[in-house]
Parts: sequence; structure tokens; C-alpha cells
Amino acid sequence: MKLQPGRAAGRPTLEVLPWAEFPVNEGGLCRKGWTSTGLRGSRERLTTPLVRDRETGALAAATWDEALDLVAGRIAGIQDEHGKDGVAIFGGGGLTNEKAYQLGKFARVALGTSQIDYNGRWCMSSAASAGTRTFGVDRGLPFPLADVEQADLVLLVGSNMAETMPPAARHLDRCRDNGGKVVVIDPRVTSTAERADVVVQPVPGTDLVLALGLLHLVIAGGHVDTEYVESRTHGFQAVADSVAAWWPERVERVTGVSADELRALADLVVSTRRVMILTARGAEQHATGSDTVLAWLDLALALGLPGRPFAGYGCLTGQGNGQGGREHGQKNDQLPGYRMLVDPAAREHVAGVWGVDPDSLPGPGRSAYELLDALGTDAGPKALLVFGSNIVVSSPNATHVEDRLNSLDLLVVCDIVMSETAAMADVVLPVTQWAEETGTMTNLEGRVILRRQAVAPPRGVHSDLDVISGLAERLKAPITFSTDPEEVFEELGRASAGGKADYAGISYERIDAEQGVFWPCPSPAHPGTPRMFTERFAHPDGRARMHVVEHRGTAEPVDAEYPLHLTTGRILAQYQSGAQTRRITDLPDDGAFLEMHPVLAARLGIADGDPVTVSTRRGRLQAPARVVPTIRHDTVFAPFHWLGVNRLTNDALDPASRMPEFKVCAAAVEAQA
Repeated sequence: MKLQPGRAAGRPTLEVLPWAEFPVNEGGLCRKGWTSTGLRGSRERLTTPLVRDRETGALAAATWDEALDLVAGRIAGIQDEHGKDGVAIFGGGGLTNEKAYQLGKFARVALGTSQIDYNGRWCMSSAASAGTRTFGVDRGLPFPLADVEQADLVLLVGSNMAETMPPAARHLDRCRDNGGKVVVIDPRVTSTAERADVVVQPVPGTDLVLALGLLHLVIAGGHVDTEYVESRTHGFQAVADSVAAWWPERVERVTGVSADELRALADLVVSTRRVMILTARGAEQHATGSDTVLAWLDLALALGLPGRPFAGYGCLTGQGNGQGGREHGQKNDQLPGYRMLVDPAAREHVAGVWGVDPDSLPGPGRSAYELLDALGTDAGPKALLVFGSNIVVSSPNATHVEDRLNSLDLLVVCDIVMSETAAMADVVLPVTQWAEETGTMTNLEGRVILRRQAVAPPRGVHSDLDVISGLAERLKAPITFSTDPEEVFEELGRASAGGKADYAGISYERIDAEQGVFWPCPSPAHPGTPRMFTERFAHPDGRARMHVVEHRGTAEPVDAEYPLHLTTGRILAQYQSGAQTRRITDLPDDGAFLEMHPVLAARLGIADGDPVTVSTRRGRLQAPARVVPTIRHDTVFAPFHWLGVNRLTNDALDPASRMPEFKVCAAAVEAQA
């Protein structure tokens, strides 16, 4: 392969709202945004609670009181028999801050369970783990997204921004218009790569080695920012010693990126001052994802980038409230404001805001996949409440997860449509969607924004806050749970006060007036923090930590039986598990497909459009082939928006972040008879 210039391509058209000048997307929406009202008034909307008849097995309409009474009664019975941890909660990165906060509070106070986690574990957890270990705090982008436009060089590692967040991709275009360069590192030449200056296509799962090789060349060439490293970091010498073994030819053997490509990329990196390194799911969704991010962070610190204007490291958050959703307590080990459950002072502060005894709060529970894996087992939860997640489609090794859900005594799902997970539930509760409720979200920059209710929900539909409050009351919780989002947000501010993600100085009025407020913002007089790390990092001594990481390889190497790398990702017309987008008629839904290179297709006797079967050690999927020259010869790709794709993926977990290895597993492909 060669270090190649990205091919010229037409830029996707973005409609611009004439009344909006929001600085992140400037009123621009992609096709998913423009069609997101498609479920308003749709027959696909759930508008009444549904309860499964134990005799017939069918779901039948019920009143809200009947449904909540049933759920509360079953929860009480299960906890009486199996203890507090007999009931678990699974949340979502699309919930508002208010709902995520209230969900964590509900789990720990009303249920008294430690068993809560959320689908953000599938998305940003590796970057969050690495960012916390390196900087002392996790914020996806520690600078405004618009800063990308002023960078001299942007390295996108495992991101297809043009399809996953098209309005944000305009910042890449402006970076190039301003004379900057964009490098895309991805096994596929995606729509984003076609808009880049340089494309590098490593073997899936080897981004860590690429970073080690670049740092080797930076050090060998004398390009380390020595003053920065000595004054603002710890651990450089151990890292330098460890990367001495990663000379370019060795990197080539592991990554498939030629030594010449690597040297050219290193020359490009060291020839510019304002360099941004942005990682996304392609680099992070691995059993070594947190180490991979640490390796790129080591490179950024050696170059003196974090805290430098229009430079640094950032993670491109993947869900609507992916940043805020992980800050305020629906994660298994956290309390609001990024406080940790194992910290006595954190427990005391939050318990004081809640009006409960700190000793009554449970400790950390299982992470997301470990929680799902334990469902219905002797030592695991017997009931699961799901808010804002379609885990049957989105989980790795999904057939196993489906089996675990089937083993439960009680499955309750809150959703706006009959998702694949809701279709398995004992009780389905219809809840409001984005336009029908007020609440805050925290975007990928750490900017807290306000989304006000625009329309009334359909008759019979209630908010998740109503569900939480109604269940808490029936379970005789020691405190009340407000259903007023602004009241909940004010309490969230008090609970987060003094924490790393401090919202104490943020109010609805202020968000309206300032087009969002960046955390940390500890008081109403504080301006907020759009750019972090300009003077110090969040560790007590103000210094960042560099970390020695080693290449361990993928959890499931290719072999004679499964000789190909299978990787998964998103496409422009669909979003996440597709529960909503697949039901919007204005969005094309051709179903899953398998992308492969012409050389591979010819060897297997496959033509474009032919039905093929892709198999892994966990399952098989039949789909049409898409034969394209833009993917590696040894790799196949499938989008994960449809049921069946994640039945193939590997549930091996990152030891630090507990992120499953979605992005690569060993696979075999054959033409369908």
C-alpha cells in the first residue's frame, strides 16, 4: 500500500436552518436530522403500556397504573427472594442528562442495586478510561469542535465523520480550505477518507502499533517537545524506552503500512505545530482499545500538543448524549459529576444532596456486557429494566445476550417503538421522544445544551422521568423523584458541585443566553471552560501521565478456518441499532450488506450483489456482497444497524474500559449456493 492522497469527491449537501447559527453545526442537519420527525404520528409509535399475558404469551394493552403496579410488585418480589442486586438497570447514551442522573439515583436509592450500566460502554469507554488515566479527567473534546478549522494537521484515527456526523465534517473541509491537511487512518477508504489529503489503511486492530511506530520516529528524529514533556508530564523515559523496539519495518509487518508510508506520515506530523489527533470507534472498540488511545495520547504529549491552541487530542463521541450520559451516574462505578462510588467523600456529598445515608448506597456493579452475561444466572440479576437501548441488536455476541434476556423473570423496556428488545419484554412502556420533552444534553465538546419541548407527546405517552418517579413511589423509596426536568437539572448541579464534571454554575436560563455552557462551570459567575489543559491537567500535581503500552494483538487472530478480518461500523442513512431510522420511510433501508475487495471477491467467485454468507465462531449472516476497491484485501465490512450483524462480533473485553471488541474478529466468507 502507499501513502495516498484522498480522492476528490463531492461534499454531501447539508441543509441549513435559516433561523439557527448554533456554532457547532451552524443550523446544518444531515438527512437523519431532517427526517427525524418521521415517527411523529406514525403507526409505529407506542402509545399505550403493553403487558405480556403469561398464558398466551401475547402483549396486551394495559393502563399505566396497571403496568407500573405490576412492575413494582414483581420487582419487590424478586428483591425479597434474591436481594437488591436481583434487579438491574440498563441505560442509554441518548438519554438526557436529567434522565441519566435520575436513573442512577433511582438504581441506588429506590432499588438499592449496584447493577446498573449503559450502552455508552459500547462507545466511548476506552477513550474515557485512557483520558482519565492520562489527563485526570474524561472530556471527549477538551476544545470546541470549530478549533479543528485552525489546525495545521488533523489525524482522524478510526473515524468516518462524513457519514456519522456530516455537519461536523464541514470543519474538516474548512481546515483544508485554510491550508491544513487531514489524514484518515482506516482499513476502508470511506466518505471521510475521500475528503482527506492522506489515507492510511492498516490491518484492523493495529492502530496501537501505528502510534508506537510514529512515536519511535518522533523520538529518533529529535522532535520531542522536551520543555513541555519535562514540565507538564510524568513517565516519558519509560515510554521512550518501550517504543525503541518499534522501528518502521517491524511496524510494517504488523500493520501492513509500509515503512515508507510510516516515515512520510511522521515527517508530516513533525513538520507542523498545530496537530490534532482525534480517535473514534474504529480505534477504540477493541479488547486493547484503552491501550490504543493511551498510545496516541503518548504521541500527543511527546509533541507537546494538549493545551496548545488549535492542537491536542480528542475523542469523537458517538451518541446524542454520549458525553453527558457518562458523567452523572448511570455508569456502574460513578456518581454525578464523575465522582467515584468507592470514594467516601463522594458518597457523602451525593448522599447529602439526595437526603440519604451514605452507607445505604451500594458499591460498583458489573459493567455493561458483564451485566448482560450474568442475567438469569444463579448469581446474576433476575430482572432488567431497559431505558433508551436496543441491546438485542447493539450487543456483541448478540445471540448469547438474547439467550440471557430470555432467562429473566422480568424484562421491562421503555421505548418509543417496538424495538427488537421491546418485542421480548414482559412489560413495554411508551415514552417520549426528543421533540416531546425538555432536557439538557452535553455534546462532544463538553458544551451543555438545552432542548426544549416543541410538541405535545401522543396521548398515553409519558416521560422516562414519569416512569422513574412512578416506580419509586410504588417501591416506597425514602425520597421523592421529581418529574420536572429543570428541577432535576438544578439538583444535578448540586450533586456534581466540586466534581470533575462540575455543572453547579449552569442553569437553563444561562444555556439559553450563551448557546450552551462548557463544563466545568463551578459557579454562576464562572465563564465555563471551552478549552481545557491550557495551564494544568486534572491530576493533583497538574501533570499528565504517559503510559507504557504493549501490542497484544486482537483477541481472535485470523487462521485457516477464519482467514479474514470482519469489521463493523455505521452508514449515512442509519443510526445506531436502527430502531428509529429503519422505521422512517424517507431513509433508504436496503438491509445489511458485506463489503469486500474485488481481489477477494474474484478468489471466492463472488460478483457484486451476489448473496454471500459470512461466519464467525459465534454465528452466520447472509447478506448481499458489495464489491468495492476501497477496502483492504484481507478485510470485510458490515454495518451493524440490523439484527444479525452483532451476532458475529466478539465479546472479548478491554481489561480497563470493559469495552467489547466490536471492531475486529476472525471471519470466513463463502458464496451462497
